[in-house]
Order: sequence, then C-alpha cells, then structure tokens
Amino acid sequence: MSLHLYFAWNKKHYHKIVWIYVKALIYIMPNPERFSALSFRDFRLFWFGQLISLSGTWMQSVAQGWLVYSLTKSPFYLGLVAAANALPILLFTLIGGVMADRFPKRNLLLITQALSILPALILGVLTSMGITTVWHVALLAFFLGTINAIDIPTRQSFLAEMVGKGHIVNAIALNSAAFNGARIIGPMIAGLTISYLGIPACFFLNAASFVAVIAALASMQTRGEIKIGSQGVLSEFMEGITFLRGSREIIHVFLLIMVFSLIGLPYISLLPVFAAEVFHKGAKGFGFLVGFSGIGALIAALGIAATGDIKNKTGFMAFAGLCFSTALFIFSFSKIFPVSLAAIMFGGWGIVSYFAAANSYIQVSVPDELRGRVMSVYSFVFLGTAPIGNAIMGAVADNIGTPYAVTGAGILCIIASGIFAKKYLGKGRHA
Repeated sequence: MSLHLYFAWNKKHYHKIVWIYVKALIYIMPNPERFSALSFRDFRLFWFGQLISLSGTWMQSVAQGWLVYSLTKSPFYLGLVAAANALPILLFTLIGGVMADRFPKRNLLLITQALSILPALILGVLTSMGITTVWHVALLAFFLGTINAIDIPTRQSFLAEMVGKGHIVNAIALNSAAFNGARIIGPMIAGLTISYLGIPACFFLNAASFVAVIAALASMQTRGEIKIGSQGVLSEFMEGITFLRGSREIIHVFLLIMVFSLIGLPYISLLPVFAAEVFHKGAKGFGFLVGFSGIGALIAALGIAATGDIKNKTGFMAFAGLCFSTALFIFSFSKIFPVSLAAIMFGGWGIVSYFAAANSYIQVSVPDELRGRVMSVYSFVFLGTAPIGNAIMGAVADNIGTPYAVTGAGILCIIASGIFAKKYLGKGRHA
C-alpha cells in the first residue's frame, strides 16, 4: 500500500489515538495541584508553544524517515541521516552549555528557534522540486543538529528558572508529555497532509510551527539569568566537570544514559525497515510503530507529572531501565505485530520514565550557577553519542540484518541496566 493511500484509508485510527491524548489533557488540566508547573504563566506559554512546534518536528521526522527509506531502501542511510542530526551535539553541546550560563536563555532560544525554520523550508523547497537526495537531507540534518547543540542545554536549564526547583520534576514531566504527545499528533497531521497536500507540505508546516514557540518566548517575563562571567570557555566548562567528579551517582546515571543512547535508542531510526521487511506492512506498520511508541512515552510522562515527584529516583530509574531493555529485546525478535506494538509501547514507557527521572535527579542535584553546563553534559551523553550509535547500528543492520542488530542491542542494554539495578534497585535511596 502506498504512503498516500495508507494515510487516506487509515487516518481514522490516528484520530482515535489523538482523541485518547486529548481526553487525557481534558482530564488533567482542571487539577492544578497535580500539574503545578502549569500555574506559572511563562511555563504555560512555553509548554503550549512547544506542543505546537514539536508536533511540526514530528511531522518532519516521519516524512523525512520515509523519504530517506524510499530514496535508498537502506538501513545504513537511515542511520547515516540520524547520525548527521546528532553529530553536532557531540561536537558543540558543551559549548552550548557555557553559552546557556553566560547569556539570557530566552534570547538564545529565540535565536535557535528562528534558525530552526531554515532547514525545514529548504527541505520543503527541494522536495517540492523533486530534486531531493539523501545527501541534501543529511546536510540539512547536520545544520539543524548544530542549532540543537545550543538549544537543548539552554531549554533544559531554562525550565528551572521558569518554575523553580520545587516544581522542576513536574515541569520536566510535562515537557516530556508535550514531546511525546506531539509524537502522536505529529504523525497524524503528517498523514493527512501527505494524503491531501503531498510530502513537501509537511516540511513547510513544520517551518510554520516554530512561530508558536517564538511567540511564546517573546511574551515571557522570565529572561533567563546570567550566572557566570567571562573567564574563558574552558575554565567555565571545567567548573561543571569538577562538580560532576564529586558526584558518583550522577556519573552512574550518565553512564547508563550513554549505553541507552549509543546502542538502545538507534532502533528508532530502523523502524521503517521493521515495518517494510519484517512485518510487511509498509507505511501502515511504520505509522503504528511510531504511534504506539509515543503512547507508551506519553503515559510515562503524564504518570510522572501526576505523581508530582519521585521519592526514590535512583530505584525508579533502575526499574524503568530494565523495562526498556527487556521490551527492546522482545521487540527485536517478535514476528507477531500486536506483540511488537505492545513491546514498543512498553519500551516507550521505560525509556521516557528513565530519562525524565534522570533529568529531574540531575537538575535538583546541581547548583543553579552550574545548571547550563551540567545539562550540556547531559545533552552530550544523551544525544551526542547518538551519531556513533546510529552509524554503528546502521552498518551492523546492513551486514547481519536489522532484527539481529537490535537483538544484540537489547542484550547489551539488559546487561547495563542490570548492573545499575543491582546497585540502586530496592536500596531505599531517596535522592
């Protein structure tokens, strides 16, 4: 079934998924105690702007992934484009953390969000002209990744300044809920857009979606405090490294994040291969795999936000890491599509639960004046290792087969999360 015909036929299923998300929002909004971060005006503006902008980002992600696979039929190129997007984070995000502590964060975000419009517009023009190649996509992904190297640590550290440390767990969980809610809404809109307007329209709509978050940032009263002077990028960065050296638990959290990012999360870029070659469901299977992964992630984010705080963060992270690793292993060898959907949904819950808890644990543990730099290390470990992992997984999948590559990744993740769990699970740590 072609992508166009699939979305024209299957859009009712996306409507059902989105309606579940809308009902969840209707249920949670009237309870300010459960979602205390939304009581802050600036965070509300930021959150709703992010929801719109991230929906556009997921539209582009789905359309771009299918475009690359349609052009190449190769998991290697899927991994290559994903690596091109993440490589600048490996190279530049530590500098981005220093910038986040040196300049007003709101102003930095206004610049990064405005620049993010350009690659979406260019890709839309190239695709509408019918001259897109995989190298165009990779170069534009690298450009966007360079922008994100500054945007991500700035955005992460800006959350605490909007709501304060007392509400940071709630803010992080709601931010994750926006990301994963967009992960459901975006593909649905992409499907309708491709069905009626064509693939280039997805890229143009993504470009337009950045206007929402730019408008929100422009309306904020919070500017983002400047914490450091100008004693030099290297010495300022080393202050953050010195702090991390004294916190073994944060280092352990970072190490497991690195394992997941390096060998666990690259499975996402290989989902088109599973949809087309393992389940033989083409775009239909791809859409459902993305959607169910998003549902699991959304349930995790809303659940953490509703809880308000996680008392035993390290124990919760240990449990969530084991859940993700086990689900990835099951997904890799399952040939039954409903079982695979359940596994990928459970895996989405596990990985988002781990990262949300890890993010909040780090943010409440770090001094305010170091937050941008420490969160740049978080971004470096979380996203910076992704290009290496995507390139390796793409190459391995090309040589031994995608399911076998993901099975190996699942086994390694189980070993790593098992070591982490042995140290922290059930020990009653309340950090």
